[in-house]
This record gives sequence, structure tokens and C-alpha cells, in this order.
Amino acid sequence: MSLDLVAAVDIGGTKVAAALVDGDGTVLARAQRPTPAREPAPRVLAAVTAVLTALTADPRWPRVGAVGIGSAGPVDARTGTVSPVNIPAWRDFPLVAGVRATTGALPVTLVGDGSAIAAGEHWRGAARGHDNALCMVVSTGVGGGLVLGGRLHSGPTGNAGHIGHISVDLDGDPCACGGRGCVERIASGTHIAAWAQASGWQPAPGTAPTAAAVAADARAGHPVARAAYDRSARALAAGIAATATLVELDVVVVGGGVSQAGDVLFTPLREALHTYAALPYVRGIEVVPAQLGTDAGLVGAAAVCHSGSDTFLIPGQAGN
Repeated sequence: MSLDLVAAVDIGGTKVAAALVDGDGTVLARAQRPTPAREPAPRVLAAVTAVLTALTADPRWPRVGAVGIGSAGPVDARTGTVSPVNIPAWRDFPLVAGVRATTGALPVTLVGDGSAIAAGEHWRGAARGHDNALCMVVSTGVGGGLVLGGRLHSGPTGNAGHIGHISVDLDGDPCACGGRGCVERIASGTHIAAWAQASGWQPAPGTAPTAAAVAADARAGHPVARAAYDRSARALAAGIAATATLVELDVVVVGGGVSQAGDVLFTPLREALHTYAALPYVRGIEVVPAQLGTDAGLVGAAAVCHSGSDTFLIPGQAGN
């Protein structure tokens, strides 16, 4: 499908963003609102409606040919509904129908936010040129998406590649998803900070107890802060190794707020992969930082609109 402009929507636990994205993956206009994640379902939808309404006021709106949505999940692309772990009021919520109330008859494509990020990074980011990639976002949660054989593999429901809810500790703490010992329950920014505090770390006076604050102290050599990031890195490495063993990967792209810790995260992550990725065909996987930053989900939500199938061919990547 050849599209001039796509209206892309990125829905997460902290913000709802929307943008007009052209056929080259360039963001031309954007709008953003905080996600009222703990409020009733209609209030959350109102944030989505607000960012889309802002885009419809742009003079370029008549050129929009489709709407792409990357949402925190689980999602169900078959029914157009979402049940994000981090938005409690949305359970089997009819998101696509809610979006169509603003966008009218435009076709709407829904995928999980991890799949959207994977599509974006493969189209215009760090996974470009790689046929087999796992793209992860490590932030307040941990999500991911897969590109296999040069195509985004989102699965029948749009959730494939959700590495955050692979269990890497069978006796670990309960996760919000209902599982136990999930990658997200150990490696997310929220749980990095919580584990560090429980282990005796305290932020500097006047500083919030965030993963960024832990990273700053880890960089300065604080032993508990470093241990918190080492623990996160091991969980990520175990999840990556399990995924690579199943599907074989060329590259792993890691983005999200926690990735901004840089070598504090990436050095122990690469070291831990030597332990967990032991089989010959998973050794030497390249692990790189994401390139698109907070725009990855928006660019990827636009990318998935360029195909009408469940397994999306990334624009401009045919024949890799």
C-alpha cells in the first residue's frame, strides 16, 4: 500500500503521542498528552482523542490515508481491543472503535507497542539492514518486537515478541501480568529503583528514586547501584538468549529510558550474554542502542500501515 501520510499513535503508561508521518518515516507534526493511566477508561480514551483531534487541525490532514496504533499490551488486533497491564481501566477496551470516532472511515492498524518499535527501528533505525532482529524497549515496563526474514512478525493478535513477560526466575516475584519472575519484573526501570532501595541504596537529597538516579550512582561506583543494573542486565540477557535460541537473531536493539544509562547497562548486558547465549548459533549476537528514541513507536506505527497483512513487510526493506 502506498501512502502519502499516516496518522500514527503511540500509547504507553505515561504518555499518549500522535504524529503525522510521511512515506519516508519523517515525523511532520506531533501532539502529546499524559496518560491518565489510573483513571476510568473514558478518561484514557479522551487523551487519545485529544492528540488525534490536534492532528486533524493540521492542514495536511486530508492527505492522511491510514491510522497506525502501537499500544501497550496485550492487544488484540483481531478485535481491535486492548488490555494494557499498565492501564488497569482498559480491559478488552475497544480502542480501534474509539479511534474511528475521531478519524472516520480511515483504515486502522493496531499492533503492540513493542512490535511498533521493532517496525520503526527496522525501517529507519538501528535494525535497518538486518533480516532478523529483536527490538526492545526497557522503561517503566519491558516490551519487544520481532523482525524475522525481513518482515515484522507481530503474530495473529499483534503481541509477538513481548520479551518482557518471559519468565527468567521460576521462583521470582509475582508480575503484574500474572506470571512470576518475568524479565520486566526484574529489569524495568521501576524495579531497578525498587530493588536498589530495598538493598540499601538511597538517592541524593532532593533526588527522586528513579532508575536514572541509580544509573548516575552506578556510574560513580556505588556498589548497590551497580548491582541493581547488573541484575537487570542478567535478566535481559537471559530473555534475549532464550528468544535467540528459538528464532535466531542477527541483532538486538535496546531502547527506552533505561537504555540511556549507556555502558552502565550495555557492558554487563553484553557480558551476561556470553553466559546465557552458549549455543554456537546464538553466540556473538550484536547488541546495540536504539536510534529513534521516543519516535520509534510513532515511526513504527506508520510503518505497519504500509501492508494489509498480519506479517508486515517493512517499507523499503524488501529483498534484504
